[in-house]
Amino acid sequence: MAQAQKVLAPEAHTPPVLADWEKVAYLLHVSRQMDEVEETRLVPEKQVLYQFSARGHDMAQILLGSRLTHRHDAICGYYRSRPVLLAIGVPLEEALAGPLAREGGYSGGRDIGVVFNYPNLNGPSALPMCGGVGAQYTPATGWAQAIEYRRTVLGEAEYEGAIAVVLGGEASVATNGFWSALTIATTQKLPVLFYIEDNGFGISVRSHLQTPGGNIAANLASFGGLTILDGDGTDPEEAARLTQEAVTFVREQRAPMLLRLRVPRLCGHSAQDTQGYKSESEIAEEKSRDPLPRLRDYLVPGHMAEEGWDEIEQRASLDVAAALERALARPQPDPKTLTRHVFSEAGEHGIQSVQTKGGLAAEGITLPKGSATVQPSGPRINMAAAIRRTLDHELSVNPRMVLFGEDVGPKGGVHSVSQGLQAKYGEARVFDTSLSEEGIIGRAVGMALAGLMPVPEIQFRKYADPAVEQLNDCGTLRWRTRNRFAAPIVVRMPGGFFKCGDPWHSQTNEVQFVHAIGWRVAVPSNAEDAVGLLRASLRGNDPVIFFEHRAMLDHGWARRPWPGDDYVLPFGKAKTVREGRDITVVTWGAMVERCEQAADMVAKESGRSVEVIDLRTLSPWDSEAVVASVRRTHRCLVVHEDNGTAGFGAEILAVVGRECFLDLDAPLERLTMPDIPSPHNPILLEAAVPSAEQIAAKIDDMVRF
Repeated sequence: MAQAQKVLAPEAHTPPVLADWEKVAYLLHVSRQMDEVEETRLVPEKQVLYQFSARGHDMAQILLGSRLTHRHDAICGYYRSRPVLLAIGVPLEEALAGPLAREGGYSGGRDIGVVFNYPNLNGPSALPMCGGVGAQYTPATGWAQAIEYRRTVLGEAEYEGAIAVVLGGEASVATNGFWSALTIATTQKLPVLFYIEDNGFGISVRSHLQTPGGNIAANLASFGGLTILDGDGTDPEEAARLTQEAVTFVREQRAPMLLRLRVPRLCGHSAQDTQGYKSESEIAEEKSRDPLPRLRDYLVPGHMAEEGWDEIEQRASLDVAAALERALARPQPDPKTLTRHVFSEAGEHGIQSVQTKGGLAAEGITLPKGSATVQPSGPRINMAAAIRRTLDHELSVNPRMVLFGEDVGPKGGVHSVSQGLQAKYGEARVFDTSLSEEGIIGRAVGMALAGLMPVPEIQFRKYADPAVEQLNDCGTLRWRTRNRFAAPIVVRMPGGFFKCGDPWHSQTNEVQFVHAIGWRVAVPSNAEDAVGLLRASLRGNDPVIFFEHRAMLDHGWARRPWPGDDYVLPFGKAKTVREGRDITVVTWGAMVERCEQAADMVAKESGRSVEVIDLRTLSPWDSEAVVASVRRTHRCLVVHEDNGTAGFGAEILAVVGRECFLDLDAPLERLTMPDIPSPHNPILLEAAVPSAEQIAAKIDDMVRF
């Protein structure tokens, strides 16, 4: 691993570099005009509801964007990144229509206007930005890793020289995402540029509270594998030289670099921020470093005449005014389309069915649809072996699939599900990661945006908590970009009790992901269903949470014969595992076996007939099958391992209550864990998790009602 270089002094660099200064001056005036018209007109008129000026940051960003010319370059910015977008070619009208929340634009009014995205098919793209500070870093490293994968593993020469660039302010360097991305980029030696715009303030919090001494470049001087540049982002010559050096280094060395540029924030954090926390002398000092007059002084009269500067300013003003009128003429978004693009859709009624960027579908790659017909062969195998064999087969037919997480490599996973796969497919396709769930999921999002099929593993359900921001952002990505981007990933997530329990490894809480927007959720109870649902996930076009219950991975009841290499089980299709006439029991995961045991007990003791439905997937869930069953049996009990309050059983019974109200002969009931974490002692665990005896007793009470 290359050792970090010391912070380079500006005078040690190569001679000054020439830039397209007319373009820089024009775009700087454009950016200023946009900020001004928003601040003085559109915000007071309440036509722009969220406004974040880039004044002070703008010139340096434009110099950066002008250097991004590779068609597979990508930037991942934040809410003050409009100037760099202008520099990579975002049309002026679109840059104004987004903040106006008009039809078209970045999101068609679905997201705040400063959260940009730009799926450029013929040049650098802007990956979907996030509203959370620091959330941009790990997806950018994922894009960089995908660049290297496509260049080296897939042999796609067109990716030679492409890089990822991630922008962030000095406050963002305190986030989990920043440090996770640094670890990924340096340990993997990825072509990513960390571009830090240090204005000294995170809203009102001064930079010395974000990082010791207020200088992240100095603090990272000995960070292994990271080269660092540090300089003045308001000095045209210095900023241009450092930017060129940084971009060239990352392209040629295929290695990460951090460039910190000091810039003033010549405005509040947002239009609502009065900057009362700054003294008059601080504001005056910032104004003295305004890059606009510094650029004029640098260019006039050496590079252009004063008349030339004035002409550029006038042209920018006219262009912004014309673009604004076009943006204002756009219609308001149509509320009838509001629920479109939560998930991938079939093309109908003129709807764009395939996203512009992200996943295999955007590049015209289709995998075999498979068959819903089971073709059993061989002996019964456990769920762990079934999942492993499915992953093995899909890796063999899809060269863009990658499998990764903590301990999935030589160890084969803490549950042995990925055992032997790294030896077979190599470290580029099956690899271990650092211990950062934020990094695991964020990296997967970036890789999916770049056209791969990432399969990250979260070692236990509870460990997903540090990645919740990335998971939520991934799920909403298609909707908030109006299907311009999507990130189909399959997150394998073991959880639930196993012999014993505890609050850290045995959590289920699958309802959290059902409630999250844009996620499909599978909870198989047996090996056959695990194969079909996992293959459907890996060949689909949506993000999926694939829940692997720890108790069922090697359970004898869950064993089934191999259902075939082509077996695909569609989401949203429940299975009636036991037919009955007296009551419907709805369940999933490890509770299916216990409900079947309870049904046997009830049949033996009283001759009552119990219908047991295994939902198999919770998003979507098969409400039609459940409603049809309850209309026959006139009773419904939902059994699940998760806590009762706000558990998914409440959603099921709400639908059943509405659709089957006149058919019911007994109150709707749930049997769940109490509202406590999973206890560790096996005796306490059995008292908490619904047992077959408890289920049978509840069935008996309901039938006798």
